[in-house]
Amino acid sequence: MSSPGNLPCVHRRAYALLIATAGIMGILALVTAQVLDRRLVDPEGFLGPGWLRLPMLLLGAFALDLVPRMLWLSRLNPKLMSGIVKERIRTHWTRDRIVLVVLGLVCFYLTYVSYRNLKSFLPAVMGPKKYDKELHEIDIWLFFGHEPAVVLHDLLGTTFTAHVLSSIYLWYLPMVGIAVAAWLVWSRNISFGYWFATSQCLGWALGTASYYMLPTLGPGFEYPWLYGDLAASGAGSLMDALFYGRSTVLYGDVESAMNSVAGFASLHTAITLLWALMAQYTIRNRVVHWILWINFALTIVATLYFGWHYVLDDVGGVAIALIAFYLGAWASGQRFHRGGFSSYPTTTTASVPVDRD
Repeated sequence: MSSPGNLPCVHRRAYALLIATAGIMGILALVTAQVLDRRLVDPEGFLGPGWLRLPMLLLGAFALDLVPRMLWLSRLNPKLMSGIVKERIRTHWTRDRIVLVVLGLVCFYLTYVSYRNLKSFLPAVMGPKKYDKELHEIDIWLFFGHEPAVVLHDLLGTTFTAHVLSSIYLWYLPMVGIAVAAWLVWSRNISFGYWFATSQCLGWALGTASYYMLPTLGPGFEYPWLYGDLAASGAGSLMDALFYGRSTVLYGDVESAMNSVAGFASLHTAITLLWALMAQYTIRNRVVHWILWINFALTIVATLYFGWHYVLDDVGGVAIALIAFYLGAWASGQRFHRGGFSSYPTTTTASVPVDRD
């Protein structure tokens, strides 16, 4: 594979934008921590700390790519297994694929950890300033004088629906890392992997900027009495945990505590929309398209139903997703067909360009 300095302009852009986004986020987190005399914290995840989480995802994806294929094609014949694995590694795990996976995971990890820390620093940097009152008034205006939460609770109910929407809202958490690993490992075109990784990093970076541009807590934290009729759910427990985490950051002395409360813009909305858009443009399976578009729609409902976000938070999330999506497309060399619902890459690997009119 060509060195980064000799790559076609498409991949130079992808390399530059990925590394620049992660680098800027990392520098901002380090400088802010230094100014505030805080230390950076590695956020925990469902597979443990981040330094372990991403390698585990990578190894899991590697094994999931090889093991089922080996077992199926060999028909459980041990003599055939080694050859099948070697062939897959030779044809799929090329140097281009390995560079994509390593670069994508490292840049995503740096971006995400920096995002979590900058989000945690928000109360110390911005102080008590917030715009919940203004966004709440806009919500009521948009719902013709009614509370969005009350309208949704009356319309959808507060028991069974709460559990369904809670599951939708919470499955996003493990899917953040899983989706990155999956696209990097299994994208049928190398440029699609760069597109996904770049868009994801940009989405988290733009979301961080939005928190500082328009700091809010969200209606569930600012107006909790509007959500007291909801059945107990995982989403409610998460909100309680975030409330106590924020209180510890503000009033406690636990160095590892993190604030994870910030309303504008909704990154649940932004990231789930990015998943749906990326599936629409890079995956041929229509069932996957439908699943991710429905997930996006239900996620928006969940953000309002539980009080995680105001309506404009979701609008901001959509804007972030579209900006990140198209900048990622530009960086990775995508061209869109007329009508805008499909695209094709202008390169397949770092060294084999594919130009098409």
